[in-house]
Amino acid sequence: MDKIRGFHQSLVGADEEQEEDFLGEFSGSCSLSPVQSLIVFYRPVKFAVLFSFGNLLAIGSTAFLIGPVQQTRMMLDPVRFYASAIYVGSVVLALICALWIHNKVLTLIAIISEICALIWYSLSYVPFARRMVSELLISCCDTEI
Repeated sequence: MDKIRGFHQSLVGADEEQEEDFLGEFSGSCSLSPVQSLIVFYRPVKFAVLFSFGNLLAIGSTAFLIGPVQQTRMMLDPVRFYASAIYVGSVVLALICALWIHNKVLTLIAIISEICALIWYSLSYVPFARRMVSELLISCCDTEI
C-alpha cells in the first residue's frame, strides 16, 4: 500500500494534501468540484444527449444479452407495458428537446422525466417493488389537514 501511495504522490505531487476516505483510498484526485457536479444545470443539452444515448445503449446491451425478440417481449409484457412506453418516450422526448428544440428548460424537464421513468421501469423487474414504492410515497405525502 505504501508503494501505491508513493507512486500516487509522485504523479499528483508530494506537496498536495490528500484526504483519505473510509476505504483508505485517495478521494481528492477523483472528486468533482461544485461547478463540475452541477454541469447538468449549466449544459443540460450535452448531458441529455449523453444520458439518453447511454440509456439506449443499456437497452441495446440487454437486447444483445437476451436477444431482441425476448427483450421486446419483456418490454411489451402487460405488467411493464406502460412503464416501458413512458421510458422509451421520455428518452425520445429528451433527445428531441436537446437536439431539435435547443431549449434548456424543456431539456431539464425531459431529463427529470427520463430519470423518473428509468427508475419506474427498473422497478418493474423487481417483484412488488413498484407497489412498495407507491405505498411508501403515498404514506410520506399523505398529510391530513
